[in-house]
Order: sequence, then structure tokens, then C-alpha cells
Amino acid sequence: MKVMKFGGGCLKDSKSIAQAADIIVREKPRPAVVVSAVSGVTDLLLETVHRAERSEREVGPGIDKVRSIHRTLAETMIMGQKTRGYTLRSLDAALHKLEKLLYGISYTAEATPAARAAAASFGERLASVLLAGILTDKGCPSVPFESDKIGMATDDVVENATVDLRAFKRNLAAVLKSPARRAAVPVFTGFFGVTPKGRVATFGRNGTDYSAAAVAFALGADRLEIWKDVPGFMSADPKSVPAARKLDRLSYYEAAELSYFGAKILHPRTLEPLRGRKVSVVIKNLWEPDSPGTEVQPNGSVRKDVVKSVTSNADLALLRIHGPGVGYKPGIIGLIGRKLADRSINIFSIITSQTCINLLVDRREAGRSLAALKAERGGVIERVDLEEDIVLVAAVGEGLLRSKGLAARIFSSVSRAGVNVEMISSGASEVATYFIVAGRDQDKAVRALHREFFEPR
Repeated sequence: MKVMKFGGGCLKDSKSIAQAADIIVREKPRPAVVVSAVSGVTDLLLETVHRAERSEREVGPGIDKVRSIHRTLAETMIMGQKTRGYTLRSLDAALHKLEKLLYGISYTAEATPAARAAAASFGERLASVLLAGILTDKGCPSVPFESDKIGMATDDVVENATVDLRAFKRNLAAVLKSPARRAAVPVFTGFFGVTPKGRVATFGRNGTDYSAAAVAFALGADRLEIWKDVPGFMSADPKSVPAARKLDRLSYYEAAELSYFGAKILHPRTLEPLRGRKVSVVIKNLWEPDSPGTEVQPNGSVRKDVVKSVTSNADLALLRIHGPGVGYKPGIIGLIGRKLADRSINIFSIITSQTCINLLVDRREAGRSLAALKAERGGVIERVDLEEDIVLVAAVGEGLLRSKGLAARIFSSVSRAGVNVEMISSGASEVATYFIVAGRDQDKAVRALHREFFEPR
């Protein structure tokens, strides 16, 4: 069984959607499909939610824009009158539900996290209806399935949820037990599930990758294809390193670390549902469907120069928590973690010393993080500083921790480029070494590492 996921980059316009549909139609036996929203629609929905909080007059124009995008695609891409009519009616029914939700937000003048998640989910709901209609019109009978209606069960976290995999597997088996449904290509909505209280819960931006992995788990698939508009994982971001090359293979751990530390190819949690299972994950290029792409395998391999990719993340901020005994005081890290967790703030990394605890957090959460921790000053914590102009740079590869002299090569190459390293973490992961540099040095550091490990001397 194969699961194929198509992201927003594959659903930009009629040309890219037609290409995705042709790839699915050619697949034998029939696959299961998971879709993101049409490109730009999630941002449009969230912007409409923001506007609806201020005035109910903003709801109509927002709905009209979303309707226009999907109706135009359906009317131009679905030739059969019966299928087109059914698809348009299904789109209108979904838009009517969205409209009621937005008016509710407008009347209360407040978008709760649950309401925001519910509104954002309509991008995937509309995309699944649209793609199922297009596939059916091409002679490939397809049925759209909404994640909350088929029991993609999650925990109680609304905006960064975790799937209850075993419950979802039971629920999905019950949904697909009818012969008619098993014969059609299922087009599942990505990005969201449903909490025990019946609320929509999202998996974060690009969370459709994670949804697709959950579907692969539930269906017992042996292959998950993630279709993108890029060739696959690269040795570095080609926008900053023109000499970057495509990677043929990575291990689960390498791909997870690259995704966590800044590579935008996969959602960082994509591989969680697949650990312990022999599922091959392949990143495929929409415009080069016959290219092998990048295969992500459960087991890794060590290349001669060890490092397989260099990545960076400029969306982080550094919090420095000072005090003469913060590194020694029992429970202090737990206290810090609880204060931030209570505000749904994720800590990317912690590096400690006797007098300072250093936290990496999302830059968008930096102000709230600083305010939460400043309230704890006095006693062990003397002061809290925030540094936002920083970049995390990571070198990733199997065998990195066990290779003699590798750290010297990494930091010597960066030093030769005139880049000062502010902080280092090595050993926390067996496949990654990362360090912090000033924001202005991001490209210099990445290019220096790429020259050292990938470019001819």
C-alpha cells in the first residue's frame, strides 16, 4: 500500500494540480492520497479570521476570495457536467459552514485557538473535495475524507496536536470497511485531526506531512511519498549555496534533525508515527516524477566525509537565564519548562552551565517567553536576557559523533570564513552538531561548511 502526499507547492494552479492528478491516475494499484490546502489559502483564511474579529463586514469579501479560487479551478479543470456540479455543490456546502464560523468569530470579536484552528482546516477540506472531483473526472473514482469525520484522534492540544495512532487506526478501518469506499481513491485532508472533545486540532504549519505519516501507519502502508515542487533533500539550501546537490538517501534520524534544524522539506514530526516500522519515505519532485528523489530509510549509512547536509534556522531567539546557582539548583529547569509550556511555548534546545541556562525558542514567541521568565527573577534567577539576532547552523550526518577530528574540521572551516561561534552543542544527537552565530553570518557559515565537506578543493 502506498500513501501519496501533495503539499501546497503542488497545488498552486491548474497546471500543477493537473500534474498531481495525472501522477495519481497513473499509479497502480490505486494509492491513498493526503492533501494540503491550495497554495496561499491557509494564509488567506487566517487573515480573514483576523479581519472578522474587527468587523462582520470583512467576512463576505474573505469568503468570496476563497470561493473564487476553488470554483475557478473546478470549472476549468472538471469537464464532466455531473462531476463538476457535484464538486461545486460540495465546495459551497463547506464554504457555508466556514461562513457561519467566521460570523461567530465576528459576533464575539474573539478568535479562540479552537476557532482559529477550525477556520484554518477549511483549506484542506476544500482541497480534498476539489482534487477528488478532478480525479473522478479523469476516470479515477475518488472520495474526499475529512480528518475529523474519520476519527483522526488527537490529544487535547489544539494548535500543535499529537495523533493517537492506535485509536485512529481502529477508526479508519471502520470507515473504509465498505467495498465501495475501498474501491475508490481516498483523498484525505491533511493538517488537522479531532480532540477527545470533538474540536479541530491542527499539527502546525506544514503539518500535512505528519498527517500523511499517520495515515500510512493506520493503513499499514510500506511506502510514503511526499510530493514537493523541489528535487528532495539537498546538501544545503540552494538559494544560498548554488553548488548544493540532491541527497539520494538519509536515515530517519538524519531527516528528522535536518527538518528540526531548519530544512523546510519535511515537517519535523513526520517520522514519529513510522519509527519502528519498515516504511520507506520518499521525497518526490512534482515536475520530475520519474526521478528517484530522496529516500528516507529507517536505517542509516555513513558516508566518507560523514556530513551529509548543512542547514540553518534564522527563526529562533536565545534566552539567557543568569544566576550564580541556576545550573545547580534542583528543579530550576523543570520550573522554566513549566512556565513556558503553560503558554504553549516550545523549547528547541537547552544548553546549561553553572551560572547560565540558555534556551532556544521560536523568535515569534521570544517576547512572551521573556515576560514569563522575568516574572521569576529574585532568588536563584538574577536576570534574563534576550538575543534575537542569532542563527542556528547545523551539520548533520550518520557517524558524526563517532568520527575523530570532525568537530575540528567543522569549526576550523567556519573560523577561516571569519565567523565567530557564540555557542556550541555537540553530543546531544548522534547525527548532528549545531552552533549559534550572529544573524549577519548565516550564509558565510553555511557556505564555509559546504565548501569543506562537499566542494572540490
